[in-house]
Amino acid sequence: MKIPVRDGVLLSADLYRPDTAGEVPVLIRRTPYGKAGSPGGASVDGLRLVRSGYALLVQDVRGRFASGGTFEPYWNEARDGADTVAWAVRQPWCDGSAGLFGRSYEGMAALLAAAERPPGLRAVAPHVAGSGFDEGWTRQGGALQLGFLLYWVLYDLLLDGAGLSGPELAEVAGAVDRIDELYRDPDAAADLLDRLAPYYREWLAHPTGHPYWKRAAPRDAYADIGIPVLNLTGWYDLFLAGALENYRGIREQGVDTRLVVGPWSHCVTGGTFPQRRYGLAADEQRLDVTGLHLDHFDRHLRGRPAAGPAPEPVRLFLTGADEWRAFPDWPVPGTDAYVLHLDGRRLVAGPAPEAPGSDVIRHDPADPVPTAGGATALPGQFTGGDCGPLDQREVERRDDVLCFTGAPLTAPLTVVGDTVLTVYVTPDAAGADVTGKLVDVWPDGRAELLCDGIHRLAPQPAAPVPGATPDPDPKPDTGPDPKAHTGPDPVPDTGPGAGGMPAPGRPTEVTVRLGAIGHVFRTGHRVRLEVAAANTPRFDVHPRVVAHHTVHHGGAHPSHLLLPRLAGG
Repeated sequence: MKIPVRDGVLLSADLYRPDTAGEVPVLIRRTPYGKAGSPGGASVDGLRLVRSGYALLVQDVRGRFASGGTFEPYWNEARDGADTVAWAVRQPWCDGSAGLFGRSYEGMAALLAAAERPPGLRAVAPHVAGSGFDEGWTRQGGALQLGFLLYWVLYDLLLDGAGLSGPELAEVAGAVDRIDELYRDPDAAADLLDRLAPYYREWLAHPTGHPYWKRAAPRDAYADIGIPVLNLTGWYDLFLAGALENYRGIREQGVDTRLVVGPWSHCVTGGTFPQRRYGLAADEQRLDVTGLHLDHFDRHLRGRPAAGPAPEPVRLFLTGADEWRAFPDWPVPGTDAYVLHLDGRRLVAGPAPEAPGSDVIRHDPADPVPTAGGATALPGQFTGGDCGPLDQREVERRDDVLCFTGAPLTAPLTVVGDTVLTVYVTPDAAGADVTGKLVDVWPDGRAELLCDGIHRLAPQPAAPVPGATPDPDPKPDTGPDPKAHTGPDPVPDTGPGAGGMPAPGRPTEVTVRLGAIGHVFRTGHRVRLEVAAANTPRFDVHPRVVAHHTVHHGGAHPSHLLLPRLAGG
């Protein structure tokens, strides 16, 4: 069927209805990946929703597959989604109530539509969805999320719904096949992307915080999302921070909001990675994600109370203990700040060490520190080979990676919440990336990655030349030229997470948000922190010249790791 939206474009949708003549509520999933697949998407049994008494409407978004218009990622999803809901609740088979759900792109599109407050929309369930299209999607900590972004744009063009054929399709397929080369030289894809995905250049040209991004930012519309929200995400999902921000921001509006976090990456949902198995309870299907959706929509579209006592708002899978735990909120109440200072190559609790120390990192753009797992979505994402809790020992052998390790634990250490590294760095004048990884070192030496982050420092201004005559007619800074390809080194970010401009040759305090975890370090395990100047191709290389950075600790520069420790375990 064709559904009209406000500017006259027709969007194509498939409708699944239960075998009844009565009016029923409708659940809507809007996707850029093709409505012809599994009607509920990758995680939800759509036919089970229908058998449970819901109509299910699955729609191709604007410009994809059978829908009209031009596809621009996220730009039209708020209005188109709201118009689709308004159309659906007016149909004779609908009882006037609707819910929105979906994974990844679909989930953020659902939140954008919910902020439009279409009539009849009563609940939404975003799964692995972000909170904005800039920080946390295009960039993180001021760095471009090159690994995910370039692969997603290219792979997306291979879908039938992108409308390519013949030489263009072959050209994109060739680019996907040589993605590792393009990670090393993203400029080599510039012409292809300019012709077939011109929005990619726009993303590079606009830094985080620019008004350009507000058109697709759930985080700017929490006050307008006045309906219950079920947030589902994973500890290794690249949009984890956004999902947690969505939970907090919407809950602060007094809205009924729930959160479920499992040991999953963006595409690995069974709880089993090549080097780590979390047990059967970790599987999305064993958890019954479809059942969670039904419970959410039954309560808020049909007014059916949950069987038994109401569940806690937050349900987390604690890795290390490998079990599900319920909590009253996020951030989890009852944690305290457990601080570990960098001391030599150790992590030590207690006061900051008095003796100063420092280490120099050499950054070589021709041989940057490689990505090894974490919250990635790289070409190996579908098998889990490039994401999740990979062993870091091979990376740790490099001389451009600093490792700071705590003593073996004499009792379990439970950490639940956002982990943060504060480190003092004297960066190279060309600029610097400061990356950090939190690692659980097992008694046998395995170094299991828990989370990681990055913070970009802009190049330092050149020192004035003594006696030089200033420019009598300086040209104003008008920002980046959108026609000039910016390559893999984006405009220095001035928004949240962006690197400031440190004083030349002096240490600067850098905050690296490593990410959220729910993890138990077992007795005999050790806490490790890795500090480096790159994590590639997850993030683009910066600077693109050989550089040297000094990491300071102790004395006047108390670099430290902050862990939210749960009292009583």
